[in-house]
Amino acid sequence: MTYGATAGVDIGGTKIRAAVVTADGEVVASATAPTPRGGAAMLDVAAGLVDRAVAAAGRGMGHGAGSGVGSGAGSGAGRAGVTAVGVGAAGVVDPVTGEVLAASDSFTGWVGTDLRAGLASRTGLPVTAANDVDAFLVGEATWGAVRGVRSAAGIALGTGVGGALWLDGALYRGAGAAGEIGHMPGFGDAVCTCGQRGHLETLASGRSVERRYAEAVGAEAGVGGVSAGVVPGSASALGAAEIEALARAGDPAAVRVFADAGHAVGSAVLVVAALLDVGHVVVGGGLARAWDLLEPALLARLREAPPVSGHPVEVRHAALGGDATVVGAAALARRA
Repeated sequence: MTYGATAGVDIGGTKIRAAVVTADGEVVASATAPTPRGGAAMLDVAAGLVDRAVAAAGRGMGHGAGSGVGSGAGSGAGRAGVTAVGVGAAGVVDPVTGEVLAASDSFTGWVGTDLRAGLASRTGLPVTAANDVDAFLVGEATWGAVRGVRSAAGIALGTGVGGALWLDGALYRGAGAAGEIGHMPGFGDAVCTCGQRGHLETLASGRSVERRYAEAVGAEAGVGGVSAGVVPGSASALGAAEIEALARAGDPAAVRVFADAGHAVGSAVLVVAALLDVGHVVVGGGLARAWDLLEPALLARLREAPPVSGHPVEVRHAALGGDATVVGAAALARRA
């Protein structure tokens, strides 16, 4: 069990962030950089960011300048009291070895990367490794929306869809992919990024919102209809945030796409509740910023088919925002 400050690292497809987190969950310093290509380069960047965050925390906490973690564990850790590193990384992460077992096609040279040994050798500190959504849920269960809840599921709606399980007061990881509901089948017939069909991710991810909106606008334009504010042929270039803005402006195709995503997440919540009798679910990720567009259809779906157990399921929006994964990763390092 590690006490005091620990460092948390969030390794995603577009950016890597490291933060120094106190024992009460406060982020005291952080550093961010774009994600490079290749596992070794990603670990190099992650270690450098830990170094920068620890140095900034050391200055803020009144410790001496010293050299960074990456250039000597003793001096780096001593400056800010950082004694361990936790990393939450995209992909399926082996809970025992810390190796990346699988990842989406947006990552190059990531599968097979040893997160634990690779970061430990670069920082000189003990490392605990987990999937980024696992770390997100630990953060929310320790300091966020489901703090104090005995059992909960976490769903992260980003470029893809991730899931995690917190059961009886602890993270449940299985062989490394427990709770990964993004690739649960039964959600239509669209091809998923993994190559299979009908997964939750084809309806409730940022990519699927972009694809489905482009398809909807294209179909309407083909019969003479044009959604408000959209030039025919340009919809395929719109990102999820732009489609969110159109939905708030009343664009019917955009509203429908977000409602379909919320309905699909509601169906996934019902499956999790039926299997595990989990009474709380926390939903976060970039797409969940449009919570007001997703929640009505999600809750309507729960009302349509409540769990046969009679136990209600409470769905909460994530409370920690962009801090959830680094806070959770730091908490995992503290628990190790």
